This record gives sequence, structure tokens and C-alpha cells, in this order.
Amino acid sequence: MVLTTNRNIGLLIKTGLIIMVAGCISGSALGQSAHVNPWAQKPLGTLPPPASLSQGIWLKGELHMHSRHSKESSNNSISKIITFCKLVGIDFLAITDHDNHVEGDVAHNTWADPEFKSDSVLLLYAAEWTTTRGHGNAFSARPYNHQQLYDVRDQRDTVVGRIKNKLGIHLSANHPSGKDHFGYSYDMVNSIEVWNSAIWSKNANAIMIWDDMLSSGRKLTGRGGSDAHHGVPVGDEKPGPNTYQAKANYAGTPTTWVFATARTKQAVIDALTNGRVSISSNPYAPRVEFYADLNGDDKMDMMMGDNVKATGKPVKFKVQLTGNSIKDTTYTINVVKNGNPFGAFKMEGKMPMIEFTDTPAIAGRTYYRVTVEGPSTPYPQVPQSAALSGNMVGLSNPICFNFDPNF
Repeated sequence: MVLTTNRNIGLLIKTGLIIMVAGCISGSALGQSAHVNPWAQKPLGTLPPPASLSQGIWLKGELHMHSRHSKESSNNSISKIITFCKLVGIDFLAITDHDNHVEGDVAHNTWADPEFKSDSVLLLYAAEWTTTRGHGNAFSARPYNHQQLYDVRDQRDTVVGRIKNKLGIHLSANHPSGKDHFGYSYDMVNSIEVWNSAIWSKNANAIMIWDDMLSSGRKLTGRGGSDAHHGVPVGDEKPGPNTYQAKANYAGTPTTWVFATARTKQAVIDALTNGRVSISSNPYAPRVEFYADLNGDDKMDMMMGDNVKATGKPVKFKVQLTGNSIKDTTYTINVVKNGNPFGAFKMEGKMPMIEFTDTPAIAGRTYYRVTVEGPSTPYPQVPQSAALSGNMVGLSNPICFNFDPNF
């Protein structure tokens, strides 16, 4: 049945038959134009090349921990935390006491504590932003006015975002699902806590949220944090009802690694923001490193956290474990592409490494990230943590293609 004349269209309208055959009339016949989504991803311009893969240093740290300035903490002075971090080789530390316990005045509590000093551990200026709508960690290389962030905790996200940008801080979503979920817009944060505490199994929803954010174009760094509140009693300190936690979850469970350009606080913040970050179950567990060779010359051109334009050509990816891998054992590498399983690979040896190849789509976003499973690495100072982490050894941040840096 062909309907092309105005007379036929008019007859159908008069008789009500237009409802039955509307699908047979083209948009152009009715003077309509094809819809164009104004928000569709547009071709990217030139992206800056990835930074150097050799001019940097791997640093390991703890990014979520509470001292005695958090009211529910016990036997956990700042000096005890720092001494422990030195013992296990932690390079940087964020003591993130609850700001609501001091009405936002972190500067005259945690940061003003005479024990808040170290000649070897890089101490970030930090606090846990504790609100009705969830929790987040603020990180900075220098003191900032945290009171301003606390004061807008119940305001609209646009107001919070303006204050966060004004303060120049890195804001991270803490334990994004569950009782103290993160209920604010992810557009105003720089990272997300995808591994909270030694208990790996409770982070499945956080990983799902992270993949959702990445798939929708939000290039958020995944990081870890022990969220430890309780230390081991020493001297005349008395055990409390939660003292047992110190042997199961303490500094470094998990450990967040950053590839920093220098051993400075600002370089740690910068690496955390740009995503050159991986997470391991504890400070002694092997570090996951994830690289890509873009042109097939067997030289790695980019690493996790980096973002380039896809060329339509195959890319070779490399995953390796560096550090204390367990001899004569097998690790399983699970590759995730755009939030979905891509493949599982086995690797073993003194320097475990695998390679795989895939072709990122030339149009639209693509990202790859990896998790590593295998035998747990003992953590003598926190001996019960290995059982809680199970067979999760570590995970990487994504390698990205065609992500808009101005999204």
C-alpha cells in the first residue's frame, strides 16, 4: 500500500485511519526531520600523550584511617598509626577522622595534634566528610579550610561542588553502597573507594557502581582504604570491645599504590587524580601493573589511568605482578572490558606476566581493567586480614580509550 498524495493523507486523517497506517508514512512526508541527540559523544580533538612510564616512583599508602580524634576509635593515637606505617613500609598516609565529631574543625584537632608529624611517611591533610547523605574523604597536599566543606554538607550538590572546587581538594566517595553509602552526585568526586577494609567480599556493589560510572564516561580513579578505627593496646591502655579488629583490619588492608612523579604529597594527590593507581590486599602483596603497547613495537606506551584516542588497530596489553609474588603458584587474571568479563588468563613464575590483544572501538568509549586472584600473601602484623581478603590479590585502574577529558 503506497500513500504519497496529500489527498490520500487527508482522507486518512478524516476517516481516522491515520492511526492505523502512520508507520507507513515517512517523516519527510510529514515535514519532520530525523532526531539528532545533542548530547551524543562527539569526535575528540587531540588528546595529550600519556606521561612517561619511566620517570616516576611507586609509592604505597593508606587512604582511610581513624585516630583518637574520631570518637568511636579506640587505642589508636596518631603516633601509633605513624609508627606502624613506618614498620610495614607505607609511604603515604591519610588520617581521615570524622569531621562531624569535631563540628568540622579538623584543623584544630587531627592536624593540630602534636603527633601529626613524620620524617618519612607523607602525611596528607585529610578528613572523612560525614553527612546525612553519605561519607567521602577529602585529600589535600596542604592545609585547606575543611570547615567550609562541612558547612555545606546538607546543601545541593551544585553548592557542594563549587565549594570543593574552590578549596582545590581531591574528593573521594567512601564505601559507596550500604549503610553509609555515598548519596551525592559522582560528578563532583575524583575517585571512589572500591575496596573498603580487608573484607574484599563486601565490595561487590562498589565495583558495580565504579563500572557504571566508567561506562557512562566518568573517569573516576578506584582506590582502597582500611577504614580502621582500632589499635592494639600498649602500656596502660585497656582493650575495648573492638580491639580484636586491629589484628584483622588495620593500616594497609588494602594498600593503595600510586605511580607518582616524585616522593611528595602533591605528586601522590596528582597520581590519585589521574588514575595511575592499583590496589593490593596488603603492603606485602604483589603490586598489579597494567600497560598497553599501542603500535605493536613491543614497547609499552601507556598504563592504567591513561587515556588515548583509539586508532582502529589492535592493541597489545600486558599485566604483571611486581614484588612478593609467591613462587611456584598460579595467579588468575580477570580482564573486564566496559564493565563485562572479557577473558581470564593464568600466569606464574618469579615475575608473573601475561599479554592479550584487543581492538578498542574507533568510535565511542572503551576501557579495560583487571583483577588478580591467587594465594593470599601473609601480613604478619595484621595476621587475620589474609582470611578476610580471601583469594583477591589486587586490582588495577582502567586503561581508557576515547574518554572526553572535558566530560
